Amino acid sequence: MDSKHRQIIVVDDTAALAETAAQRLLSRIAQDGARDGRCSVCLTGGSSPEGLYRLLADEPWRGRVPWERVHWFMGDDRFVPLSDPRSNMGIAKRLFLDRIPAPRGNVHPIPTDANYPEGAANLYADALQTFYGADKLDSVRPLFDLVLMGLGPDGHVASLYPQSRALDEKERWVLGVAKAGWEPFVPRVTLTFPALASTREMLFLVDGADKRDILHRVFSGEDLPGARVHCNGDLVWLIDRAAAPQGVS
Repeated sequence: MDSKHRQIIVVDDTAALAETAAQRLLSRIAQDGARDGRCSVCLTGGSSPEGLYRLLADEPWRGRVPWERVHWFMGDDRFVPLSDPRSNMGIAKRLFLDRIPAPRGNVHPIPTDANYPEGAANLYADALQTFYGADKLDSVRPLFDLVLMGLGPDGHVASLYPQSRALDEKERWVLGVAKAGWEPFVPRVTLTFPALASTREMLFLVDGADKRDILHRVFSGEDLPGARVHCNGDLVWLIDRAAAPQGVS
């Protein structure tokens, strides 16, 4: 990761992290929705975005989002039903997507009801390519307007784990992951680096003192997925003060 391309924003606490993330999301929708009338957001799992998701479900934020123009995708998910508490999209639906007036056709879950993860990956790639209007990514026309990202305790992003062959994928947009590198140890479906990178802004949300060490390792350039990640647009790390490594302010 090119540190010159990386912007780090440190906020006081998790409440400020959620508010700042909501402001950036609305700003991105306003900027990019004006281009062709629609905006695409790729969501993330984990606990860090939950404050943001709760904000979006309630006023005043709920009333500020042009829900009919925003399409919601997922960067990765566990291969479990949406009703399963481990489902990333299931959590996003319960926290905000089922509580706001988003058209049903604007919510695009990974089809974890497919027969197996690789089949779900192929179906989701087809859905992304249909939305995008092509099967090859063009660097001047991003797939997403905003990609939300988290950082795992081992440095993984989405379901791209350290030392995984998936880290080197250059062509495919979505992969099935038969064996997860972090709990819960269930199969996954994940977008690849090329698909995640095709965005006008990638916004990492990282909070808590338990993430301070892994953030230090990522920012130091250790060979971890979080350090390998890149994007065609703005790469922004939004972290709370508890997670900020020494020397980052």
